[in-house]
Amino acid sequence: MTERTVPPASGLDATAEEAGFYHEAALNAAWTGSRLAIGGLAFLFGAFLFAYFYLRSLDSSGRWQGPGFHPPSLLMGSFIMMLVLTSAGVHYAVLQRIKAGHKQTWQIGGLAALVLGLTAVVLQILELLFLPFWPGSSGFASVFVGFYAVFTVVLLAGLLWLEMLLARSRFIPAVSFVEQPPTYAETQAVQRFQASLSGFSITWNYLALIALLFWFLFYAL
Repeated sequence: MTERTVPPASGLDATAEEAGFYHEAALNAAWTGSRLAIGGLAFLFGAFLFAYFYLRSLDSSGRWQGPGFHPPSLLMGSFIMMLVLTSAGVHYAVLQRIKAGHKQTWQIGGLAALVLGLTAVVLQILELLFLPFWPGSSGFASVFVGFYAVFTVVLLAGLLWLEMLLARSRFIPAVSFVEQPPTYAETQAVQRFQASLSGFSITWNYLALIALLFWFLFYAL
C-alpha cells in the first residue's frame, strides 16, 4: 500500500517547515546549553571549593600555608575581581538598551565589557607568573594556582563568546530588535542572536559571582 504525503496544515512547504524546526531547536539549544554550562561550571568550581575547605580544615603538619608563607597581593587580586564584576555590570546595563533597539549603545558597552574582561585576564596571568610562593609549596598555593589557571581559561572562553556576538550584531539592523523584520530569515536570525546574547549574559554574571566568591576565600577569609 503506497503512503501519501499530506501537506502541512499551516500551508508551508516541507523545506520551510524543516527550517522552522531547526530554528526552534537552535533557540532551545541556546537556552539549555547556557544553563547546562553553568551546571557544569558549578561542579568544576565546586571541586576547588571542596579542596579549599578540606585542606584548610585538615591542615596536616601545618601545610595549609606552610612556614614562611607570603600571601598573594591583595591589591592585585581585588583589582582583578573588580574588573570582572565591572565587566558583568556594564554588560548587564547595556543589555537593557539593545532590547529597546539601541544596538550601538550595546555594542559600545559590550566592547567596554570585553576590554575590561581581557584586562582582568592579562593581570591574572601576570599574577600567576609572579606569585610569592611556588605552586606546590602548600595546600593554599596548590588550590590558588589550580583555580585561577582554570578560571582564566573559562573567562577567555566567555570573552570569545562576547566577541562573536559583537561581530554578529553588525549584520542585524537596530530596528529589528523593536519591529518585526520583513522576512522569516531575518526574524530567525534576530531571535537566535537574542537567545545567544541572553545565554552569554547569565553565564557572564555567574562567572562574576564566582570571581567574588573565590576572592573572598583567597584574599579576605
